[in-house]
Amino acid sequence: MALPILLPMTSSDISESTSLPALPSCSSRCSPWLTPIAYWLGQHLVLPLYFGPITITGQQHIPSQGPVIFAPTHRARWDSIVLPLAAGRPATGRDLHFMVTDDEVKGLQGWFIRRLGGFPVNVRRPTVSSLRHGIDLLRNQAMLVIYPEGGIRREDHIHSLKPGLARLAVQAAATEPDLNIAILPVDIYYGEAYPRWRCPVQIHVGAPLKVNAYLQGQTAPEVLKAGAKHITTDLKAQLRAMIAERQHRTIPHPPEPVGGPDRP
Repeated sequence: MALPILLPMTSSDISESTSLPALPSCSSRCSPWLTPIAYWLGQHLVLPLYFGPITITGQQHIPSQGPVIFAPTHRARWDSIVLPLAAGRPATGRDLHFMVTDDEVKGLQGWFIRRLGGFPVNVRRPTVSSLRHGIDLLRNQAMLVIYPEGGIRREDHIHSLKPGLARLAVQAAATEPDLNIAILPVDIYYGEAYPRWRCPVQIHVGAPLKVNAYLQGQTAPEVLKAGAKHITTDLKAQLRAMIAERQHRTIPHPPEPVGGPDRP
């Protein structure tokens, strides 16, 4: 079964009103029997057999409770399998809900995705029902995964972020001011553009952005719009800094000449 390409909501048509019409909602759930099996297979069989060493840092930033949006870089289809190892049930005891393209939620693959926490969004024509379901999950203290860059980007630098993640976050916060949503940037790196057998994996979870800090208890449309814009800007800056720090740490530096750097 092909792995889904997970994409964020990117529509500029997301309503700025906190009142959402009563439309049929899309749905997702984490099956009480299928999800543990999938996590176990990923943690103990698939990932150890395919990859080399897997390094995970920054897990202290993941809240033990409350609504969370993970905002990972998107470098390969493997991302949706390695991320649960760092932030899903094996690490936190909590399940992840992925926002996926509606093209992936069809047939047998769709049956599995919906039962493993995935829910669809039409990235060409996002619907209110997708937004409603994302907000409902956050209001129920769930953990969402939305790739802010959109599709897979092979280059090892941050790309332009889509506005959908921040818009959904402020919309949810506006419906329930005490929700305390945390947005966590995540840097996923495989050591090469196309992950090959036995290549290493690095996953770093960054410090959270607290959505309420951008709204200050206000729900006016102009405040939500400005808050979403500032969140997107700060999220991009934080992801860029995380990538730069990892690159500085992992790229070999030439040794200094014997006798010190000033010796001719």
